[in-house]
Amino acid sequence: MRVSMTLSLPRQPSSVTRARHVLTTLLGLTDAAEDPCGHLAVLISEACANAVRHADPGSTVDITIVIDDDVCLLEVGNRGRTPDGAGLAAELPAPLTVGGRGLPLIAALADSATFVAGPPDQVLLRITKHLGDVRPEKATPRRRPSAREASLDRSRAEN
Repeated sequence: MRVSMTLSLPRQPSSVTRARHVLTTLLGLTDAAEDPCGHLAVLISEACANAVRHADPGSTVDITIVIDDDVCLLEVGNRGRTPDGAGLAAELPAPLTVGGRGLPLIAALADSATFVAGPPDQVLLRITKHLGDVRPEKATPRRRPSAREASLDRSRAEN
């Protein structure tokens, strides 16, 4: 299955929630495992929060979501500057420091994440995540036991 969507959201905190809801809805159409879906929700939230916080005033947060078989690609872009160092493997800040954990968290949860070249004054973060094994409940549909089987199971449980 291939699903793709492009969003252009206003530079405001509520856009983070909107982006996460859209991604979660699209992932719900697939047989993706629960863990990668949870990781992707965190990944898009962190990437969008950074874009909202660091984008130039009056600009938008542009998001592309592509789900192709067992891989999800997220691209989150905005007008602004690539963060200093542009490294996703930065060390975590001191425990009492406010902020600064988004990029290391993205690096830890994504299969790959990198800032990619785009138009001048454009920041684009590309993230990929494999969707893993299918959800168990979708992998093998369970059939309902017959009345006789259910009766036998109840009688065994009573004994």
